[in-house]
Amino acid sequence: SNISLNDKFCTKCGFKQDELKPKKQKKAKTGFTIVITAIITVIVVLATFYLYDNYLKDKNIIKNSNKNVTVDDTGIADAVEKVYDSVVVVQNFVGNELYASGSGFVFKTDDKYGYILTNNHVVSRASSLKVVFTDKKEVDAELVGTDEYADIAVLKTDKKNVKEVAITGDNSKMRVGDTTFAVGAPLDSSKYSWSVTRGILSGKDRTVSTGSSYMTVLQTDTPINSGNSGGPLCNANGEVIGITNLKLASDQIEGMGFAIPIETALNYANKFITGKEIKRPYIGVSISEESSFFTGATKIIVTGVDKDSPADKAGIKEGDVITKINSDPVENASHFRYKLYNYNVGDKVKLTVERNGKEKTVEVTLKENKSNT
Repeated sequence: SNISLNDKFCTKCGFKQDELKPKKQKKAKTGFTIVITAIITVIVVLATFYLYDNYLKDKNIIKNSNKNVTVDDTGIADAVEKVYDSVVVVQNFVGNELYASGSGFVFKTDDKYGYILTNNHVVSRASSLKVVFTDKKEVDAELVGTDEYADIAVLKTDKKNVKEVAITGDNSKMRVGDTTFAVGAPLDSSKYSWSVTRGILSGKDRTVSTGSSYMTVLQTDTPINSGNSGGPLCNANGEVIGITNLKLASDQIEGMGFAIPIETALNYANKFITGKEIKRPYIGVSISEESSFFTGATKIIVTGVDKDSPADKAGIKEGDVITKINSDPVENASHFRYKLYNYNVGDKVKLTVERNGKEKTVEVTLKENKSNT
């Protein structure tokens, strides 16, 4: 049967009249309960948002190359600890005098030695070398191998001196904007040793001039100071992704540091350790530069051709002006050498030259380097 809100009794439904009397009171209590529940729910929700907001303020979640580090107030410190004790101060002595100092890091060991990566320019001209570990222990180091063009050097010391071995990373997994940090000995190696600076990866595959050569490097805004050279540039997991080696500095430039990719460094380092020769391509020409006073453009002029060299066999002649290698323009002699060294012995390349005002392209088969070019 149907019953309206004003009905007091329904025999078919089986309610007793005294059971229907408290109806209004129950409704009032139910309404009150709903209101209280709603208020409590709102309070809980607001509290949750408040706590979560504070959590986000306290934690800066960084997506890095390996996706396994949460960077917060202690996150970078944890990453630094992974590499810190592998970092050394490299001391370059000429005679008995300290000539220069820089940084380096232990990247591998064998049964007898610990091997240290650093820059060629840190150890250049040295008659003896020492390294200082984080426990202030100073020991002799021996030069294993070095390459001026790549600016890479490897030292070795007794394995018992090694406190930690750095873990190397993978630059193919790094993204521009990822967190980076450097550890090194800026300025005074005794006063500021093992300083840590932090930034981001600003760019990859940058081509920069070092004055005498060109390099392909990583770019970072991580502060890099004099004395940091040879030290590690790391990702947020504390893995080494590069060797810091130079920066651009002027009133117009801020935060432009560079590092040799760890893959490049390890390629040279392992050749030094195993005794393999560094082979670079050779075409057999002597070159000079001539700059225009009006345009500033630089010409690369062939001043000599080795007899029976790849260049000689390809028809390159003295007086030719080299303008391109495989259609890539070359800016100066250093840039030409950089472009040439991107190829391997046995490769065929096309050189574009100007001769008597006319452009000519010849094919050259690269051989093992016997001279500078």
